[in-house]
Amino acid sequence: MRHLTGGLVLALFVAACKTTTPVVQQAAPPKPVILTLGTKAFTTDDFFQSFTKNQLSADSAQRTDVKDYFDLYTNLKLKVVAAEAEGRDTTEAFREEMATYRKQLAQSYLIDKVLVESLAAEAYQRMREEVNASHILIAAPEDAAPADTLAAYQKAVALQKRVQAGEDFAALARENSQDATTADNGGSLGYFTTFSVVYPLETVIYNTAAGQVSGPVRTRSGYHLVRVNDRRPSRGKIRVAHILVRLSPGADESGQKAAKDRIDAAYARLQQGEPFETVCREVSDDLTSKGNGGILPLFETGRQVLSFEDAAFGLSQPGQLSQPVRTNYGWHIIKLIERKGLEPYETLAPTLRQRVMTDTRAEVLRQATIQQLRKQYSVNENKDVLNLAFAKADSSLLRGQWRYTTPLDEALRNKPIVNIADMPYTVDTFFEYVRQRQQPARNPAMAAVTPVSTPVAGSPQVVMRRLLDRFIGDQLIATEEGNLDKKSPEFRSLMSEIRDGVLLSQVMEQHVWERSMTDSTGQQRYYEQNKARYQFPERAAATVIIAPNDELLKQAQTLLARNAPYQLKRATPDLAYSRNQTALNADLRERLFDVLVVMTRNPDYLVEVAGSHDPTERDSVSAGRVRAVVSYLQQNGVPLNRIMEKDYQGEQRPGLADPAAQRKVSFQYFSNAKADVANVLSSAGAPVEIVEGVFAKGANAYVDSVNPWKAGTTVLRPSGKAVAVTISRVEPPRPKTFAEARGAVINDYQAQLEKQWLAQLRQQYPVNVNEEEVRKLVK
Repeated sequence: MRHLTGGLVLALFVAACKTTTPVVQQAAPPKPVILTLGTKAFTTDDFFQSFTKNQLSADSAQRTDVKDYFDLYTNLKLKVVAAEAEGRDTTEAFREEMATYRKQLAQSYLIDKVLVESLAAEAYQRMREEVNASHILIAAPEDAAPADTLAAYQKAVALQKRVQAGEDFAALARENSQDATTADNGGSLGYFTTFSVVYPLETVIYNTAAGQVSGPVRTRSGYHLVRVNDRRPSRGKIRVAHILVRLSPGADESGQKAAKDRIDAAYARLQQGEPFETVCREVSDDLTSKGNGGILPLFETGRQVLSFEDAAFGLSQPGQLSQPVRTNYGWHIIKLIERKGLEPYETLAPTLRQRVMTDTRAEVLRQATIQQLRKQYSVNENKDVLNLAFAKADSSLLRGQWRYTTPLDEALRNKPIVNIADMPYTVDTFFEYVRQRQQPARNPAMAAVTPVSTPVAGSPQVVMRRLLDRFIGDQLIATEEGNLDKKSPEFRSLMSEIRDGVLLSQVMEQHVWERSMTDSTGQQRYYEQNKARYQFPERAAATVIIAPNDELLKQAQTLLARNAPYQLKRATPDLAYSRNQTALNADLRERLFDVLVVMTRNPDYLVEVAGSHDPTERDSVSAGRVRAVVSYLQQNGVPLNRIMEKDYQGEQRPGLADPAAQRKVSFQYFSNAKADVANVLSSAGAPVEIVEGVFAKGANAYVDSVNPWKAGTTVLRPSGKAVAVTISRVEPPRPKTFAEARGAVINDYQAQLEKQWLAQLRQQYPVNVNEEEVRKLVK
């Protein structure tokens, strides 16, 4: 009664002091509760939001009605309540995991999606055109002192005026540009498309007409003058294969001649009809591509050296070969695989959105976000403290080695350098940020470019200013991230789902999944109690050959009937030896590595290692060569049962009249895998498929077509194909053994454990359902 009286007196006092009727703030009515588990309540809104999301995301065939989903929801929440009761949501590991998820999820809420789409669309429009441009770089680091920055700008302006007065741009570039990779060739950047240079430079280039010179444009490297030489429609992307004969830049005349002779010999073999893949494996010095026939990833203009690129895009028909082409890597023969035009925006949009968020456009997106946040949150710098703090910077900051003495002097210690959203951030906090984020000064030239002249030194105070701006931006983003729960119901809901999912995974791992996997006694007991559930129906052990015509079908049947390893068309270059040599030198080991790669990547392969010697060598020489090769393969993981040895000794090997050619070890691959037989027969372009297994009814349409099932071969001709179904045996229905049923048993045992655990939870946390709320939703 005292509380009521006091409240009434206070209300009367307030009313007496005002001339207008006070506005009474009414508390929001409590949200209706649909479910209570023990003492924990869940609202109708929470359930309906979960149900709606499930309906929108689930497969239409698997959607449930409200009542069925309510049972799923109840079971989920029971497990989460159990996890909370076990204190899983209070552990450091849980908090760290949730912080990681939160930061990842927040990214999509802290970025301007409209701007991302705009940049992606802009990039696509630019991709439709390739630009040839030249530039002059006047180097100036991003942290240069204002006077040095101004001097660089004025020099760029002066050069612009000289160009406008008629002086040759290329000559000025050779004399003045500090981009060492392009200065000697008049500043030429060649043809390129979007994402090839930093975004500010790209923008100026694409906004400058052909034949025109831009004004100075600032990048982290300095100031650029850009001349656009030409524009052309996009040539799209291209995929090629190549054979490379490597040539050192410092090779003497004899080395250059040897490389040219090798590439000419390879080109002659191709002209005579030898497969490109074979010549590539035997000749190419590109170890990363020779194993797959020299095929390179798709590329666009500006991604390869100019001479290689021009030769590749000069090919018009798939399969067409270039003549030998010289680059700074050596000599190439290029084969066109495919050309692809620019794909529609709808196809490229997801990739473009990702690229604009990760290339130099990312800074544009960040600054746009920070500008928006500055409108929402106050930012007030303490100028006096800021000036004192900046005075602590010295040249060590430019080397990324700056340290500050603690404790700070009285003028700076614990003094706020900036207030963000009414939160003070002290000098101590900022200095620690600087210590962690400082880096040595960047090279003032473009990426992968070394400046010609000594770069202008940076200013420690400018570095401090840049880092303070970065610090302010980071704190604004962190502030917004911390407020996302209040500002975005969607974010709050997703974080709640993630939280429940992490807790659910933890308790299910302990109470169900791990136990079902490790409890072998429980698995066996469950199997014995439910044997009738684990049965094999009648099944046929069969091999199915599917070929496009009778001829290939017959070839496949003949190969399979031999019941021996199948010889493959694949081969590896021979190892050539000096007279009486049996040991493996460095060159032979490098070539033998190709065999090791093939055997490692193809576990069904066998390899025949065949050695021989010339008539002047002892018979033991060829055997020694074979033993050395086999020993190498064994030591590197190829078991002896996958190696077949063959010693020609003094026999004349077919096609080898030259005695020196007899001094060799050669390789031939075989396989026990029927899939490799299919690959051999499919190499001519007509696909052959071989499938084998034990099939129940409904597992394979071709096996089902044989009626009745009995041992033997049946030839079918569905839809113009030739199909042979060979049934070796018919297995009658029988129970599965525990080993055969173990996977299904574990799944079923998990379901039983989960059911038992949920029953315990329902006793521990009584389930109270508000049926009236459920009925409202069902309607």
